[in-house]
Parts: sequence; structure tokens; C-alpha cells
Amino acid sequence: MAKAADLGDVLIIGLNSDASVQRIKGKNRPIIDEYSRALVLASFEFVTSVVIFDEDTPYNIIKLIQPDVLVKGADYKVEEIVGHDIVLSKGGEVITLEYLPGFSTSAIENKIRNNF
Repeated sequence: MAKAADLGDVLIIGLNSDASVQRIKGKNRPIIDEYSRALVLASFEFVTSVVIFDEDTPYNIIKLIQPDVLVKGADYKVEEIVGHDIVLSKGGEVITLEYLPGFSTSAIENKIRNNF
């Protein structure tokens, strides 16, 4: 997130609601509720705002905010990133950043399972 914050003056994070995560990832997710996740993200000094969205994608939030820069993990190609069309059509940038190894929810779940 800090790398994303360095790319602009304002960092707004779109966060899937609990219902959205369950539809996408299954009934056992999310592990942490949306308000707790939002609070952790908002506590970072470089985060301007956290917006919880209930849709399966952040397309409507991106359409509303009209960011100059859209950032997503590097496991996506630019043309696969939801909202890339909005940002690119107005001359903005879509940037992918590498994940920090071992910090995904799946990696954390596996570490817990393997240790117990």
C-alpha cells in the first residue's frame, strides 16, 4: 500500500464488503469482518480513505471517483483490471505492483493450518 500511496497525492482503498467476499471466495471468508479490515487499512498514515463496496467488483466506485491512477496486484494484466477502461480513457495510468510474499489471506491460513 505504501508503494501505491507514493504514486499520487491521495490513496483511496476500495474494500469488498463481507457479503461481496463471501460471494467471491466462499462461505468461510472473510476471516476478518469488513469494519475491522477497514479500520486497519484506515489506520495507515498514507491512506486517505477506505470505501467499502458491496458489488463483486469496484467498477462503480472507480466510475464515481475517476482516479488518475489505478493500482492492483501484479498477478493481473492491465486489461484484466476492473476499471482500467475508465482510467485509461481519461489519460490516467493503471499500475500493477508486486505483492509482499506470505501476506495473502490464503498464505496466512496455510501457515495457521500447518502450525496447528
